[in-house]
Amino acid sequence: MSFFKNSGPLSGVKDILQLNQEAGIHLVKYHTAVLRQESPLSVKERELIAAYVSGLNNCQFCHGVHSVTAQSFGVNEGLLAEVLDDLESSSLDEKLKPILIYAKQLTLEASKSTQAQVDAILAAGWSEQALHDAVNVICLFNFMNRLVEGHGIKGSANLFQERGEALKDGGYDPLLKFLE
Repeated sequence: MSFFKNSGPLSGVKDILQLNQEAGIHLVKYHTAVLRQESPLSVKERELIAAYVSGLNNCQFCHGVHSVTAQSFGVNEGLLAEVLDDLESSSLDEKLKPILIYAKQLTLEASKSTQAQVDAILAAGWSEQALHDAVNVICLFNFMNRLVEGHGIKGSANLFQERGEALKDGGYDPLLKFLE
């Protein structure tokens, strides 16, 4: 149940987007641009970042949905819990660790981000385009976590599974049908 009582039942993001359809359309298109367009980061890696940021923010809904989505794209079950518990010693691919370290910094203390953190990402073999794409995912999910939490949306395991699989199979654009 959401915090909103007079808008009808709000059980997920599509319900929130319907409260301001114009903004919702642009937000869905932004999701597609950030998470599904061509990038040096794979869709799997971007969904992992989305789930990680959502886990850092304790956003039950986004973490649940994007954990399932990331697993649907091949992220090993349990890896997200592992990186949230101890990123440095986790079994995460070493090349991706500097990006998640930066994701944590931007999520928890953005103003303390450093050139050294960016240099570590570039030294791991990522391009500036990959860094830009990662920053977009990180920022988008900090926004989405606050949007969902601000409306009081929590979700359930069944909903996470359903939405996670739908995002894997169809991406974000099917949400547009609820907004036009």
